[in-house]
Amino acid sequence: MNAVWIIAKRELNSFFDSLVAYIMLIAFLGFSGFFTWLFGSDIFLVKEASLQVFFGVAFWTLFFFIPAITMRQLAEEKKTGTLEMLLTKSINNRQLVMGKWLACFLLVVIALAFTIPYYITVASIGDIDHGATISGYLALLLMSAVYISIGIFASSITNNQIVAFLLALLIGIFFHFLFGILAGGTSGWISEIFSTLSLNNHFESISRGVLDSKDLIYFISISLFGIFLSEYMIAKRK
Repeated sequence: MNAVWIIAKRELNSFFDSLVAYIMLIAFLGFSGFFTWLFGSDIFLVKEASLQVFFGVAFWTLFFFIPAITMRQLAEEKKTGTLEMLLTKSINNRQLVMGKWLACFLLVVIALAFTIPYYITVASIGDIDHGATISGYLALLLMSAVYISIGIFASSITNNQIVAFLLALLIGIFFHFLFGILAGGTSGWISEIFSTLSLNNHFESISRGVLDSKDLIYFISISLFGIFLSEYMIAKRK
């Protein structure tokens, strides 16, 4: 566990040293703030003390931002030849992948932490549902965990960051909405399979405040599967 934290700390520092973290935070807060408070179906238009508008905006914003922060995680290490050097140290494949995953997850946590003033503001002007708000944040974190594992897997396949970004988006598109569309266009057990694979269905369930074990199992299992595939790709390279 110490090795995982050392790698995560190293990667998190590199985010802030290279301005990636600042760009991501400013862009995320800019997009989410604009569409939550000023444009479209914003909070003032809805006239309801709820952060569901923000959760809907963040659902799409993180979908694009997460591949941008994961694309370099293993692809850059492979391109520069530092991956082999890292693996000669006293760390294994799992610790390396988990460290990379944890760094990206912490960056998302930091980004969401900066939106706490949204929650405080809405709570101060209306009777907000605190349970649903906490569930909404939990849904965003679980969704992020899945897309980070997908992004790191995409980064483990290639040494080109742009290819890793596009591949992560391509895989994410299926989970984000295509499986849901396919579920609506089919019937029977095939529809059930697509519905189960649809991340959107599980996200909406949790964001509404319904904590079901099947939703938690879905997010955790997909995240672990992505991490396992990343480990396998590194081991295959070795």
